[in-house]
Parts: sequence; C-alpha cells; structure tokens
Amino acid sequence: MATKLLYLEDFHLLNLEAKVLNVAEYNEKIVVILDQTIFYPQGGGQPYDQGTIESVSGKFLVEEVRFSDAGVKHIGQFEHGAFQVYDMVKCVVDEDRRNLNARIHSAGHLVDKAIFELKLNWIPGKGYHFPDGPYDEYAGKLEGLDKEKIKVDIERLCNESVQKRGKTQVIFMTREKMKEICHYTPDFSAEKGELARVVVHDGYYMPCGGTPVSDLVEIRHVNIRKIKQEGDKIRVGYDVQR
Repeated sequence: MATKLLYLEDFHLLNLEAKVLNVAEYNEKIVVILDQTIFYPQGGGQPYDQGTIESVSGKFLVEEVRFSDAGVKHIGQFEHGAFQVYDMVKCVVDEDRRNLNARIHSAGHLVDKAIFELKLNWIPGKGYHFPDGPYDEYAGKLEGLDKEKIKVDIERLCNESVQKRGKTQVIFMTREKMKEICHYTPDFSAEKGELARVVVHDGYYMPCGGTPVSDLVEIRHVNIRKIKQEGDKIRVGYDVQR
C-alpha cells in the first residue's frame, strides 16, 4: 500500500500535511491518493472518517475513505479547483464524527472485556461499531443463562472501566506475541515476525486497527440495549451516551 497510515501510531492527529500521489475519477466521483493519511478507511466494524483536503489550488470534500491496493482512497468531490500530482495539501478530519466513532468503537472493546471477566466463554466475532445500533457478536449459546443479569453485569463492568479514567495504550507486537498476550486473536495470514497493533483499555489487550478514545472517560456511559440469540451467534447491542 502506497499510503502510510499515520492514525495507527497517533490516533489524536486530526490535521496533517501530505503529498498528492494520484487523482482519478471513480463512479462519478473523484479519488485522491496521498503519501500518508490521518483519515480512517472503513473497516473492522468502524465507519470511515470525513473531512477536507485543501491546497492553494483547490479544496476537496472527503465523503468516504476506503482501502485499496494502490493506497487509501479518499473519495469525494472538489468544492473548487483541483489538485495536481505532488501538490502539498492540508488534511483535516471531521472531529465530531471521529470522536463519536472512537467512543462507540472503544465501548465495544469494553463489552468484550466485560464478557471475558464474566467467564462466559463466548468466542468474539464481528463487531458493528456504527452509530445506528452498534453491537458485538459472539459464537455461543444463551440457553440456561440469566440474560437480564448478564445484561446488567456487562453494563456495570463497562462503566466501572469508564469511571477509572484509563489512558489508552497502543502497542505494536508480532502476531506470535499477540496470541500470547491477548485474550482472543482472530485468524489472519501474516508473515512471521510481522508487527501488528494492539490497543490496551484498562489492562485488556485487544487486536485493533481502529481509532480509540484517548481516555476511557471520554466514552461517558455505556448502555447495554439488548442481548439476543441469532442462530449460533449472540449479539450484544450497546450504545454510548450522546
């Protein structure tokens, strides 16, 4: 990938100067590829960032951000002007959107942490960390369990972590080390020795490529909306205080 992902190392960074590598048309929109970016491309259950990219010759409205083999695609329209290859541009991420997505994503990690602490033996699967009804999904069964008590316990443990005001840590480690230190590691292909990113919330290590909160107190409050069985999967629906 041609684009360096700066948000992986510094998820506080919302302004950046970058160099234009390519500008092209895409489905009646424009794609801008940069040498580095702070815009989060949609993935891992977290929505993409939005914002602006601007130079002396034009202003680009970033409506969507996606991964591609050629580099991160910043998709949108020019408000005015245009860019040329090798232009230097200023990137600005929509702070309100980023902060909400970060709060929802980190709250999902606290749900995982609470389920681990409750020794439920549910196996984590996909997460949906979008504002319109976020949830974490697990392989497991609710049969024989007190669903309402579990719901209350998960919410209590999540908010105990929030109230501790814990700073987020980001650590890069090998996939082999990740399997030793994380409570759950998804299956993925990787070269031996390749470094991967782990986010630490209140002592809980979680493989993560998203943009977390800086401090758990930013989440404010986690509400567990519902827990339901869907086939062989369990969905834990949650929300954060808006």
